[in-house]
Amino acid sequence: MDKPGGAASALLIEDEQTVRRATAQALELGGFAVTACGSAEEALPLITRDFAGVVVSDVRLPGLSGLDVLARVVAIDHDLPVIVVTGHGDVGMAVEAMRAGAYDFVEKPFSSDTLLEIALRAQEKRNLVLENRRLREAWAHDPELPPLVGQSPAIERVRTLIRSLGPADVDVLINGQTGTGKEVVARQLHAASGRKGPFVALNCGALPETVFESEIFGHEPGAFTGAQKRRIGKLEYANGGTLFLDEIESMPLALQVKLLRVLQERRLERLGGNESVAIDCRVVAASKADLLKLAAEGQFREDLYYRIGVVAIDLPALNQRREDIALLLAHFCQAAAVRYRRESPAWSAAQMQQWQQRDWPGNVRELRNFADRWVLGVEQMAASAVSSAVPVLSSLPEQVEQFEAGLIAAALKDSEGSVAVAAERLGIPKKTLYDKIRKYQLAGS
Repeated sequence: MDKPGGAASALLIEDEQTVRRATAQALELGGFAVTACGSAEEALPLITRDFAGVVVSDVRLPGLSGLDVLARVVAIDHDLPVIVVTGHGDVGMAVEAMRAGAYDFVEKPFSSDTLLEIALRAQEKRNLVLENRRLREAWAHDPELPPLVGQSPAIERVRTLIRSLGPADVDVLINGQTGTGKEVVARQLHAASGRKGPFVALNCGALPETVFESEIFGHEPGAFTGAQKRRIGKLEYANGGTLFLDEIESMPLALQVKLLRVLQERRLERLGGNESVAIDCRVVAASKADLLKLAAEGQFREDLYYRIGVVAIDLPALNQRREDIALLLAHFCQAAAVRYRRESPAWSAAQMQQWQQRDWPGNVRELRNFADRWVLGVEQMAASAVSSAVPVLSSLPEQVEQFEAGLIAAALKDSEGSVAVAAERLGIPKKTLYDKIRKYQLAGS
């Protein structure tokens, strides 16, 4: 299983020294930073609402028990994952722990791989929870600022550049495919700049050439037919703030010359006027094309490229930051659920694995649209239609697993979710049924 994005840490509570040492080593080999404690009393002061990792605790401890630890953790933060370690045959304790809010349990003796797989899933969940909290807090502080969602190394590099370049009085070029979040980054740069003026966005690809000059530079009365009064252009309107020029590769060559001069002198003349107007705005340009290649082909001015591209931020495509897909989807689904007044449906680990393998040619924008369809139920209906219309050729083991999962789901439904009753009807131990419920991502109580 892939390691979760961001740092992984675990608070281990185990009173037996040899077991504690072996368990800590297994987690450390899996990428976790481990703090190992011999008792609940030693560990509890380390648990806070901001604790960024997971808790792994034996049930039977001297003094306070693992169930006491679980109760304290749930009271501090019910979203902090606790993995309970039970002794052989302690099924009752495992059931009690799950009902009390434990993320999962493992039974001694357990394999390192089993514990590590559960811990990695728990850490991924914790990362999602904390990042969503951070995003909500940022939104509450500045509702107009779109968040830059993600914890991948690629997106962390972008954040570092924003923090570094934001306060600098320099124009910036943002490169990235359609849907990678170029305007989000531009708005983040504006917020980091401390500029008090407005953020003004203009899509150069959406402007007819006939109105381009007037839209950017403004015009005086009588400059052309229909120009009855003075109009302030976007460069002047963004005074004291930031002008975002998206799809700058679409700007007509004749106007590129004029823009270059404005950027060099920080002064402009409105269309039809002779007065030189001083401007104080930062220009952030964005392009989905290779501007240097366009310049070599004579389709973009090379001198303008070097003027706006003094510093550049290259945005990764979504398939270059696949580890961010779960976090992005959770964020978009949460927003869609509020917008459409719907519950956000859950997804299985298998579904997420499938989505993380997609190419997503529309990048983050395509994922956001997918989240809308998911919350509205359209995506599930489409998947059902495809699965019913197209026969799926599965291997024998896969067909056996599908059959077994169906039997277990039916037994759980008939027993109203009671694992104990379902296990009795199926003729298998409750521990075995719990393992299969986890395996097939089914619901039980």
